[in-house]
Amino acid sequence: MRPVRLLKEKSLSSFKETRSSAVVVDAPPIAPASRLAYWTPSLLALLSAGLLWLGWPVHPALFALLLLVAFVPYLRMEQLLVSRGASGWKVFRYTYLMLVLWNAFTTWWVSYSTVGGGIAAVVLNALLMCLPTMAFYHTKRLAGPTIGYLSLPVYWIAFEQLHLHWDLTWPWLTLGNGFAQANQWVQWYEYTGFLGGSLWIWIVNLLVFNSLTKYLAAKQPSAPELSRVQIMRLRWLPFLAILLPVMLSKSIGANYQEKGKTAEVLVIQPNIDPYQEKFEGKANFIPYDEQLSRLIQITEKNLTPQTKLVMWPETALDEPYWENIFDSNSKVQRVRNFLQQHAGLELITGVTSLQSYPSKETASPTARFRDDLGYYDVFNTAAFLPGPVGPPVFYHKSRLVPGVEKVPVALTKLIANIDLGGTVGSYGSQAERTVFNTKTPDLRVAPVICYESVYSDFVAEYVRNGATLIGIITNDGWWSDSPGHLQHLQYATLRAIETRRDIARSANTGISGFIDQTGHIITQTGWWIQTARRYPVHLNTELTFYARHGELIGPAMQVLAVLLLAFTLVRRFVKVA
Repeated sequence: MRPVRLLKEKSLSSFKETRSSAVVVDAPPIAPASRLAYWTPSLLALLSAGLLWLGWPVHPALFALLLLVAFVPYLRMEQLLVSRGASGWKVFRYTYLMLVLWNAFTTWWVSYSTVGGGIAAVVLNALLMCLPTMAFYHTKRLAGPTIGYLSLPVYWIAFEQLHLHWDLTWPWLTLGNGFAQANQWVQWYEYTGFLGGSLWIWIVNLLVFNSLTKYLAAKQPSAPELSRVQIMRLRWLPFLAILLPVMLSKSIGANYQEKGKTAEVLVIQPNIDPYQEKFEGKANFIPYDEQLSRLIQITEKNLTPQTKLVMWPETALDEPYWENIFDSNSKVQRVRNFLQQHAGLELITGVTSLQSYPSKETASPTARFRDDLGYYDVFNTAAFLPGPVGPPVFYHKSRLVPGVEKVPVALTKLIANIDLGGTVGSYGSQAERTVFNTKTPDLRVAPVICYESVYSDFVAEYVRNGATLIGIITNDGWWSDSPGHLQHLQYATLRAIETRRDIARSANTGISGFIDQTGHIITQTGWWIQTARRYPVHLNTELTFYARHGELIGPAMQVLAVLLLAFTLVRRFVKVA
């Protein structure tokens, strides 16, 4: 047994020596150039995200110029990865890094409303944005760089058009919204809508990237020199692509005159904290009767004999109101009595309303069921009261916030039998855009509720239906004092330009105010104060090209995207064959 033990000890000693000697052998140091090359794609992704964030509202208007070059680092990143032989998975990872950083930098404030929702908005929206960027990568790989780069704006805008209409809609970062702070540069939105801004951003970015790429290629030792004509073209094309749209916009804006008769409108900002005061069960809940008293008192204080219309914010009357017996509610009767004291005064107010259905067969797809109530819908509603008498008119919010107000039908059915401690399902909605026709000549109001004001063609539908004034009612207090409520206000200026309609905006906690037909904010309130604003709005009855014809760029890009994808797939199968 002893020799065997000695042999084992010797073998173990030999193994330890070998292992030790292997450990002490140093790996060759990484050269600084190699280390920089490794981090270059990440740095380029960070640079693109940073430029997009800096160019986005509500940074100074001049910063919007950064949007016109913000994707150049991304394009260089993709080019660099491909030249190194990176896989599609690796390209996706760095692309996603850029997009998730941009989403996080720009819409982090959603987490004030709900942390989970804020994280989901950033993570999932960035993931969805990878659809057009990866379609571009594969098209470029299979069909060549020329078609590949031309496909990028097509895929991106086709995706933005989709993102305006499906259940997962979240168009907050539609590129054309980026000029909301610099809306004097995009007065031509009255022809193109905000997707025209998305197209402009991509055209300039691609031209700048093309110029930089060719300049860098010409500096290689064996590369031929660029001719003087080529240099001039590479310099002037991006410059003109930036300058000409701005000059056109300045010309349109300088020559535009406010149109239509005038009517005095009053918007109320009651400033009721949605987290602590507004809703029953909260720590400092203000009884609904007291909330109504505050609204009436602020209105009384700011009325003049010329005031024709008063607007109260989203869910100003939050206690659920059955629409079929609306006028029998004691609070509605208080409002009617108030209107009776002011001849000719009419009111638009936010309401949480309910509508019942006699049977399952007549119920809507979003209807809920309770044993004591039967089938019914819950609506985020704008109610129009045409004075002390006359039937109320209701509009039901129809662009609902995903996950908060709208749950996909399939998911609703899946969780319908699970006790979640409350109601399950989406708010109800409606197919048509209702316009409130007042007694004042030409005063026909588009009741736009909160999130709906982000949708350009949606708002234009009201105008096609005869609206002469856009009335936005909202509660932006959910986002606290963050860029969220400021961006929301600025986006409304683009809707004014697209439709050439004045906008009256009543926000629960701010910012309330008025916007003219060129997108200029005429007057506005402060944030988180109890106040009101009054202004004689213009009532334009003419239709802009965009309002008359609706969204043309988005659907056209979707058709082109389908054709490009089909062409790319054919090329792939031809190569395989």
